[in-house]
Amino acid sequence: DFLERKGYRILDQNWRAGHKEIDIVALHDGKVVFIEVKTRSTDVFGNPEEFVDDKKIKRILSAADTYMKMYRFSARVRFDIISVLIQYDKIDIRHIEDAFDILPE
Repeated sequence: DFLERKGYRILDQNWRAGHKEIDIVALHDGKVVFIEVKTRSTDVFGNPEEFVDDKKIKRILSAADTYMKMYRFSARVRFDIISVLIQYDKIDIRHIEDAFDILPE
């Protein structure tokens, strides 16, 4: 609902192909958007999005490549993160657009 209210069209949720997975695949502004959702119950060790490390980014990029080939998409792509922090009966949702595009060096 959060993304749909922002004008995103959801194509897939919890998409899997073998060991590859993508939390949400959507269309927005002519792009295929691959979205990683990270949820935490505390920020003591950092914000949820900080847990998307280089290893996870590499897996997401590989899964996105597989998705694009399987469904023969040729559109531009973007990688977002939805950060969900549930703390003290309060839910904080942050949408980080264009969170990464290539594996950092």
